[in-house]
Amino acid sequence: MIESGDTVHVHYTGMLDDGTVFDSSRERDPLAFEIGAGQVIPGFDEHIKGLDAGDTAKFRLEPDQAYGERRDDLVAAVPADNAPDGLSEGDQVQLQDGRRVTVIEVADDAVTIDANHPLAGKALTFDVEVVEVA
Repeated sequence: MIESGDTVHVHYTGMLDDGTVFDSSRERDPLAFEIGAGQVIPGFDEHIKGLDAGDTAKFRLEPDQAYGERRDDLVAAVPADNAPDGLSEGDQVQLQDGRRVTVIEVADDAVTIDANHPLAGKALTFDVEVVEVA
């Protein structure tokens, strides 16, 4: 039985409520992480505990157990003079402090950026298979 401190290797498919797949490990190596070490979102960690190698599970995580709720205070307009040239809506940009943000609007005088995780505010459903417990 998987418990805190174990290293696990899992295959997963992550879906939104509308069925859209946002990520999957099925076409690559399994995801490896240590249970309880904060390497994955909290709810994912918790749902793997108690499983064994070879087990499968499907579970849904509310935003507070995934990437949190969207926060309006993480959306800001910056003067266009302070932004790189050629930005378009949807671009991902790394700020000087290392944070990654998404450009959500480009105007003549300002660029609006969003520092929320792209999956913030969304419930996530995972289909997992425990491949190995190390």
